[in-house]
Amino acid sequence: MQQRSADRLARILDACAEVLDEEGYEELSTRTVAARAGVPIGSVYRFFGNKRALVEALGRRNLDSFAERVAGRLPALPPGDWRGAVDAVLDEYLAMKRTVPGFALVDFGAQLPVGAPAACANHEVADRLTDLLAAHLGRPADVALRRTVLVAVEATDALLQLAFRVLPSGDEEIVAETRELVRAYLARVFD
Repeated sequence: MQQRSADRLARILDACAEVLDEEGYEELSTRTVAARAGVPIGSVYRFFGNKRALVEALGRRNLDSFAERVAGRLPALPPGDWRGAVDAVLDEYLAMKRTVPGFALVDFGAQLPVGAPAACANHEVADRLTDLLAAHLGRPADVALRRTVLVAVEATDALLQLAFRVLPSGDEEIVAETRELVRAYLARVFD
């Protein structure tokens, strides 16, 4: 029974992501998601009270997937290679932005209105990345490191929003400048 429920939840979130990509947030409705997922509307309401809760759940799922993808790449890097770790973080984010349904609008949290900065989501992203980086680099995930990673996440978020406003696929020159800026900022802590 639990597996069936988990499968149904995944279908609902997948349908939400597809509808977001095709029609946008304004046209998203629980009824449309239910029809796309092939489930009764009551199933959607069993998990989510409204479309905002649905989008927030999609953002949480995206964050979990992102953290798993980054964590999967770190063991292949030499211990202490923070530049490689930063590249893995940026590369995974860009890959998800370009390929994961719904990610372009939602990424890690409900940005309502759509496209607005998601301050709370960035704190969660920074916390997850701090823990991953600290473990990879063999250093404590202390308050100073958490603050530094949060600033890097906020700056990166703003710059990557710019890159994807300039070009829907992400302006590679702005992405390169973002990578350089983040590396320069983090070098003062990691070198």
